[in-house]
Amino acid sequence: MVLRGRAHVFGDDVNTDYIISGKYKFKTLDMDELARHCMEDLDPEFVSKVRPGDLIVAGGNFGCGSSREQAPLVIKHAGVAAVLARSFARIFFRNAINKGLPVVECDTSGIRDGDELEVDLGGGRVVNLTRGTTLDIVPLPPVMMDILREGGLTSYLRRHGGFRL
Repeated sequence: MVLRGRAHVFGDDVNTDYIISGKYKFKTLDMDELARHCMEDLDPEFVSKVRPGDLIVAGGNFGCGSSREQAPLVIKHAGVAAVLARSFARIFFRNAINKGLPVVECDTSGIRDGDELEVDLGGGRVVNLTRGTTLDIVPLPPVMMDILREGGLTSYLRRHGGFRL
């Protein structure tokens, strides 16, 4: 699975309330409507700048805070192809995989806003096409790669009826 897009860079400790504010959570279940507010507390222009296939890049502890499944869904519905971070909050990481949003652990310190990136999940690397650098990523276990290929856990289980051993 190879993804290519522009980097939208954020810092450390991006919590789920920054991804989608709780003030919107109870107003609608329409993910496309919620996606209009993705990351707005950190960057009010984010949704107008992001293009399908772009990537969120962050520091450590991305997705900390409450365990909202809406957070990875809102990112996905905003058109973001994956999130790259030095580390992820445990529950956000699993929610993202379960919802079909690739999450990539790597050293993001050399990535700048607007850099063009190519993420090779299977090959275990991120190529910064703008800067000519390559980063190794923490590989995802095969079952997580299978879940992502199917578009999320529900699709995976519908297709396979359980986990393949």
